Amino acid sequence: MVVDTLSDAEVDRIFHALADATRRDIVTRVIHREQSVSMLAQHYAMSFAAVQKHVVVLERAALVTKERRGREQIVHGDRATLRKAARLLDAYEEIWRLRAQSIDEILAEDIREE
Repeated sequence: MVVDTLSDAEVDRIFHALADATRRDIVTRVIHREQSVSMLAQHYAMSFAAVQKHVVVLERAALVTKERRGREQIVHGDRATLRKAARLLDAYEEIWRLRAQSIDEILAEDIREE
């Protein structure tokens, strides 16, 4: 299961990073097409430095990588980390589906016994 391949610290960093709307938007943008930090900054009503801090949080969570090209830092989305996060959420969804199914079975037994 994916839970075994991600440490608790990695899971915490990923979901902390994705908890912010700006960071989710950055990930969406760079998954589709690499962009420089300065290009990303144009999309937000915040300073370049603030956008750069968001990128650092995403980079620490391994959701993006940065590559220096001359004076620019190019940001790429990391699809592998997103897939790991998706598989983790799928695993949690399966756990809750099984629990809901068990509750349904218990309730059905109670109805038959009445």
